[in-house]
Parts: sequence; structure tokens; C-alpha cells
Amino acid sequence: MSETPNRPTLGVVAYFALALTAGTYFTFAAVQGDYGLFRRIQIQAERERLAAELAVLEAEVARMENLTRRLSDRYLDLDLLDERARAVLGMIRHDEIVIR
Repeated sequence: MSETPNRPTLGVVAYFALALTAGTYFTFAAVQGDYGLFRRIQIQAERERLAAELAVLEAEVARMENLTRRLSDRYLDLDLLDERARAVLGMIRHDEIVIR
């Protein structure tokens, strides 16, 4: 008798092809998708950039609060008031020499 070789049936081939396609799709989605690894790296980089910008803005706010407090009615820094008057009004004292 002649033996026929054991070949996988069409259903088994289709099953493995479908499993391979689904696996490839889900792997691609895990790396490239909206919630994938690359998007996560982008979000983390943006978070670090925004955190650095926030630190700069907080320092600026602290500086402005300090200047505001120093020019308030309760605590008046005469040196700062003199500096601001000179800068805004362009005034000098009579004993100073202006160099341009």
C-alpha cells in the first residue's frame, strides 16, 4: 500500500496564520499604538520638559512675590524703591556722573 504523507489540513494552517497575524497586530499596537511604548516615551519627555518649565515659572513667581513684598506698605525697601524710581523715571542724584 502506498502511504500518503501527513500534511496539515487547511484548517490548521489557517488557524496558525490567523494566530500569527493577530500576534503581529497586537505586538505592533503595543509598540506603536496610542497607548504603546513610543507614546509613553513621548509623554514622559513632555512631562520632564513641562516640569522644568514649571520650575522656571515658580522661581519667577517667587522673585516677583519678593519684589512685591519689598515694595508693600508693611515693608518698604528704600534701596529697591530708589532702584525702581531710577529705572522707570530715569532720575539720577546730583552727585552722580552719567556715562553712556
